[in-house]
Order: sequence, then structure tokens, then C-alpha cells
Amino acid sequence: MLHQLTYISSARATLLLSDVEQILQTSRRRNERDQVTGLLIFDGKRFLQALEGPIEAVEQTFSRIALDPRHRALVRLSSRGVETREFGNWSMGSHLTGPVLGKGDMIDHVDAMTAGLSDPNVRETLRGFARIRGGSPA
Repeated sequence: MLHQLTYISSARATLLLSDVEQILQTSRRRNERDQVTGLLIFDGKRFLQALEGPIEAVEQTFSRIALDPRHRALVRLSSRGVETREFGNWSMGSHLTGPVLGKGDMIDHVDAMTAGLSDPNVRETLRGFARIRGGSPA
């Protein structure tokens, strides 16, 4: 049995594009080492992330994330057991958009990345965030 955790947080006003790129590089390296997979969505103001893997690794990763000064107001949205990885072998799939990065097709991208999720609540949390923060589809 694997563990899956989803959280949301707000970026500090001082966050730069280079900070977000560094977060992804570091996350991918650590997650691969720790057998954690997941998805990170950043809209220029907020992070929404799902993590999955062995419970100890996911909880350690979440604890490390909670201490990161580049964001605040971290809220755990869900925590559950899953039979198989729902985010495949992504050490950290991502979609970044918003004022920091320019406009992107967040809705379609997130819909595609979450199509295989078995829990409708987690899937709709991620998709709802994309719709609210990414604007309505064209």
C-alpha cells in the first residue's frame, strides 16, 4: 500500500521564477531517490501538490516542504492510501503558469495529468484549482 497526500500553500511575494525552477529540480532529484511521485501545479501565487509513495517518504517530504520559507499557509487537503501509483513514474510532474511564467493551458494540461486518478475528490481538487486559477477553457 502506498500513501498519497495533497496540499495547497501560498507563495511568498518575493518568490522568483528561479526559485520555482530550483524547487522542481530539487524535488525531482529527492523524489526519485525516495521513490516519491506526484504533481505540482503553480499558478504564480499558489502551489497545489500531490505526493505519493511509501508513507514514511511522503510524510518526510511533506515535513520538509512545510519548513520551506518560499511559501506560507500550507494546508493538508487529503491523505489516503492508494494501491498503485496514480502519478506514474513522474518524480514530479508539473504545470506552472501565471504572472511569473506567462500564460499556459493549465486546464487541459492538468486534466490530462489527472485523468487516471481513482479518487474523484483528489482529481476534482486538482482540476478545480486549474479551472479557478487558470481561467475558463477556450
